[in-house]
Order: sequence, then C-alpha cells, then structure tokens
Amino acid sequence: MTIWRSILVISLVLCISLQLLRVQCLELEPELLNIRRSDFPSDFVFGIEGAANEGGKGPSIWDYFMRNYPERNPDHITNNPSIEHYKRYKEDVKLIKDLGVDCYRFSIPWTRILPKGSISGGVNQEGIDHYNNLINELIKNGITPFVTLMHFDPPQALQDKYRGALSRLFIDDFKDYAELCFKLYGDRVKHWITINEPFIFSVFGHDTGEAPPARCSFGSFKCHEGNSTTEPYIVTHNLLLAHASVVKLYRDKFQGKQGGEIGMCNIGILAEPYSESQEDKAAARRIMDFGLGWIMEPLVFGDYPKIMRDLVKERLPCFTQEEKNLIKGSFDFIGINYYSASYAKSVPLNPNEPPHFITDVLAVQLTEKDGIPIGPLVDGIDSFYSYPVGLEKLLDFMKNEYQNPKIYIAENGIPEANNENLKLEEALSDTHRILSILRHLQRIKNAIKNGAKVKGYMYWSLFDDFEFEQGYSQRFGLYYIDYKNNLKRIPKFSVKWYRNFLIGSNSQSYSI
Repeated sequence: MTIWRSILVISLVLCISLQLLRVQCLELEPELLNIRRSDFPSDFVFGIEGAANEGGKGPSIWDYFMRNYPERNPDHITNNPSIEHYKRYKEDVKLIKDLGVDCYRFSIPWTRILPKGSISGGVNQEGIDHYNNLINELIKNGITPFVTLMHFDPPQALQDKYRGALSRLFIDDFKDYAELCFKLYGDRVKHWITINEPFIFSVFGHDTGEAPPARCSFGSFKCHEGNSTTEPYIVTHNLLLAHASVVKLYRDKFQGKQGGEIGMCNIGILAEPYSESQEDKAAARRIMDFGLGWIMEPLVFGDYPKIMRDLVKERLPCFTQEEKNLIKGSFDFIGINYYSASYAKSVPLNPNEPPHFITDVLAVQLTEKDGIPIGPLVDGIDSFYSYPVGLEKLLDFMKNEYQNPKIYIAENGIPEANNENLKLEEALSDTHRILSILRHLQRIKNAIKNGAKVKGYMYWSLFDDFEFEQGYSQRFGLYYIDYKNNLKRIPKFSVKWYRNFLIGSNSQSYSI
C-alpha cells in the first residue's frame, strides 16, 4: 500500500469514527467534492430501486428455480421470503420521499397481474389493486414511477406450456400482459421499461444454467434439459421481437393519449483490452458486440452485429425484413445497468468443445492484469471490482456507436458482504457507497459534457434485499434490513449523505 493510500484509509477511518463525511476526508479526489445536483441538466432525474406468493400471485420461473435448485444460491433458500415491500409499501414510500429522489423504479410482476401468464387464465384483481395503490401513493408523494414489465421473472405456467421465451407464443402473451398494464396504469405511469437485461436471461438461463429457467447442455451446472448451442440466441431473438411488438402497441394505441415513453434496460458491459495487441483489442470489441451490441444493433440498425453473424453463422436466427422494420428504432430511451467491467483476452477456437455463446466470442473476461485488479475489490466480496471510469467509457461508446440514444442509468450500486458478526454501527458505516456514488456521478457528468444524452441516475437499491443468485450474501441497500428484527429498515450513512446531496446543499461538507 502506498503512503497516499495509507493516508486515505486513515482519513476515512477518522470519518467513520466521527460519523461524519467531510471534504477533508476526500481531499485526494477534489473533483468529487465539487459535484452538486445543480451540475446536472434541469431535466436530469435522480431515482432509486426497490412476499413471493402473496396477493394471488402465480409462480414465476424464479419461484420454481428457488424451490428446485436451492444449491445455486449461497443461502440455500427454497422460497423467496422478500423484505415485505408488498405489505409495507406505504412505509417504504415515505422513506423514498424522505430521501428526496425524483423517481422510483420498480417491477410489476407478470404473475401478480396474470397468475397463469395469459389473459385466458384470468386476471388477479388483488394484484391490480395493489399496484394502483402503490402508484397512487408514489404520485401523492411527488415521486415519478418508472415501471419494468419483466425483470427475469416470466410465468412458470408459460415455461411449462411452451418453454417460455423459446417459443414465439411468448411474444403475444407478453404483449397482452403489457397492454393490460398500459390500460390499467398508463394514465399515471409515463416511463415504461419492457424487459430488464435480456442478456442475463438468455445467457445465464439458457447457456450456463446458473439462473432460471436453468437450461443448459454444457458447463458445471447440472441441467435437466436445454441446448446451449442455440437456445441463448433463440431466446434473445424472441425477447427482441416481444419488446418491439410491445413498443409498437404502445405507440399505436397509448402513447399519443398518455404521453409517456418506453424503452429497454440492458446490462452495461464494458471490456478493456488485456494488452495492446490487435488480438486483444479485437477481443474487447467482440465482447462488446456479443454483449451490448447483441441488443443495441437490432434496436438501432435493425440487425445483429456482423461479427456475430460471422462467428455464430446459422445458429443465429434471422429477422425478416418486416421484423427488422419493427425492431429498428423501437425505443424512446435505453436503460443501462452498470456495476463493473473486465479485461478481454483473445483465445483461439477450441475444436474439441461444442459451440455455445460463452465460447463463440473467442475471448475470456479477466478481472486482473499482471496481478493487478481492474479496480478496487469490494471488501469481503471476492468478485466485485469497482471501476467507475468504465461507465464514462461505456456512455461514450453508446454515443459513438449507437447514434447517441437517450439514456437512463437504471441501475448502479455497490455491495458490502452480509457480515452478521458486525455491530450495527459498523454495518451502517458505508462510506465506500458514498464514494462509489460520487465517483460514478463524476463520470456521468463527464460523459454529458462530452455529448452523451444521459437523463437520469437510479441507485440499486433502496433496501438490502434478495440478490437473485447471490441470495442474502450481499447488501446493496441504502437502508440496512435487519433480517432478525422484523425486517426493520435502518438508514446507513449513505442515506443521510444522499439526502443532503439531493436537496442541493451548497455546503462544503455533508453531515451524517
């Protein structure tokens, strides 16, 4: 550790012990100390994100996954106990208001509205009423709802009926569900996200099998069925068509009257070349094309990246001309979910390994180069590296490669390990989270100055919660959830800092 890092560590320890975060504590990064909410455009919004079988909800593929593959999350949980946001939404909305954010991004689970996945299976009035109440409560408190229609959790009933997104039938059922939501809530909801991170759903659910619906034919996970060679591509193809069909529906029947906007959220993949070799530079671009470009190029240009067609060949589905016209331009904004980045190193084709998405890219992603990590490792978590500069590079890439779309940072956050041996005061001391938010906001500010059309930032998440395949092993929340004390919400240091930041304080220190 260098002397300067030692000074920084000592400084931060003093801040925590005093329960204060002041400019002196961050004097080694002076550019961060000058960031104010007023530095961002007047229409830039700051937001936040937030019981599985309650309220008439039908099972989603995540519910099925939790019951049947408990070994694939570190807590070995067989159900999704949640943090009771469904029951405590009024209390939670008050916390959102007190935080001072402009908007709240949340999902309406498909199976809470249509328990069996389709209109013919009946609607759940209790679920409809709940989201009417939540939306009304948000608006009453001056908070703008951003609604996601599918966040990794389509109905298990449709998975059983026709293998879910592997079938074209999925497109019509998703469109019917979306239309119902537009009719029910579109008079108040003006920001719609069709699908969250199709890349994750397709690759982890249909190539590696580490997420639902747990389909795979290669790798270390034991899947009962699946074909990693073709399924990731088929699923993404159908998700893009489902998204575009819903956007057309919204534009044709609702947007003119309701005045809202609609888009899709994508994982913010950023790859740096492992070396200056042309091979590694090309590998980094392939990772970008197979990740971000897989979704963005059809949305912007109407077809998949050329490198994907060259490498995947006939396994990559083709759009008809009519479908290309449908998909091209099917968004008003793009959501980007950014957490970290990686190095890209070129690898040769292995003729002895069956082709599938992970190997098709002919590159491996690494988090270290010459023993040095790409960014600081989050304490207590062996796989999360902070790399804020990657967000600025990603936004520049979006601007230059995809015709500078309107962007919301729909997710960005940093965890800490769920260490139940810590005293409560220690668990609430999340100075690293404050630093992370500041560093990412600085990078967003730079990207806006360079011309990127970034219109909002949403921190993931409001509360510690169940982090999908990570279970409860990581805490991302601004509010600490005491799982042993009736799920009590307790503000971490970051809550008090973020509140002061959002109210536009011109003070040169942020009291915690």
